[in-house]
Amino acid sequence: MNDRPELRVSDDDREATVARLRVAGGEGRLTLEELAERVELADRARTRSDLDALTADLPVARSTAAIERKERGWIVAVMGGAERKGRWRPARHTIVVTVMGGAELDLREAELADGVHITAVTVMGGIGIAVPDGVSVELGGFALMGANGGPEDRVPPPPDAPVVRIRAFSLMGGVGVERKRSRRGHHA
Repeated sequence: MNDRPELRVSDDDREATVARLRVAGGEGRLTLEELAERVELADRARTRSDLDALTADLPVARSTAAIERKERGWIVAVMGGAERKGRWRPARHTIVVTVMGGAELDLREAELADGVHITAVTVMGGIGIAVPDGVSVELGGFALMGANGGPEDRVPPPPDAPVVRIRAFSLMGGVGVERKRSRRGHHA
């Protein structure tokens, strides 16, 4: 066994690991939740083995290989409902429209790269969006005779956390974004 202490890593080492994790997220190898969790652990890493453990189950990064994702996708519910949950791959820009209906989007296991853009439009209905801890949520838009709301964060996500950008437009309805813990057992 080696009796010498392990060398500490630099900020550049941490940033290189975060970049590799983001590529893996873009390839669909990590969910948004897994990506956020591993990025947070990379920021706190002290030694090379701390960083290596975060990428041990990933193939060597390929510079130009990313899974092709649709640029734009639609989820529509008219006088009914729509739901996306579990392991799924949303388009880079997902547009959700409900008219006298509802939609539920669960991003905790969604396969995303650095984040996602969602435009949510509801008329006399509702749209719920669940996001995992460790991601940044940017919510904008307006509500007329309704309400839009984001998570009440007590601790801000890390500065380099993946971002979920949501533009919410509600007429006699609402869009709600909330943080939820993983539905499956917590992994190390």
